[in-house]
Amino acid sequence: MTLFERIKFLAKKQGKSVNDVESELGYSKNTLYRLKKTNPSAKKLEEIADYFDVSTDYLLGRETTAPSWATENDKIDLDEWLKSNVPMGFQGMDMNEETKIKVRAFLEGVFWGDKQKHRNNDNKK
Repeated sequence: MTLFERIKFLAKKQGKSVNDVESELGYSKNTLYRLKKTNPSAKKLEEIADYFDVSTDYLLGRETTAPSWATENDKIDLDEWLKSNVPMGFQGMDMNEETKIKVRAFLEGVFWGDKQKHRNNDNKK
């Protein structure tokens, strides 16, 4: 997922459009859309991260939205697991980017749920 796709995903999660986010951040129109082709300054990246209450690493695709109990190895496990999947599709049709984002979020939830369940079972022994 690209930086712009993460921003669009986070905006939609808050019930906002990318244009709404630009306006609320005081950016000119299409500022965030330009991130499809350019890299933001460190200041702008930090502003966007603060706006969505995520880390700059998350925006850059360096970390997943992991639960507080997850270790760095857990995060690496998830990332490797998601990268190992074949291209996503359903009944012979490729999924669009929005659907891929939703599927990834769902898979992350499944992964963290199973990881926690296994960890809890190991702690009971």
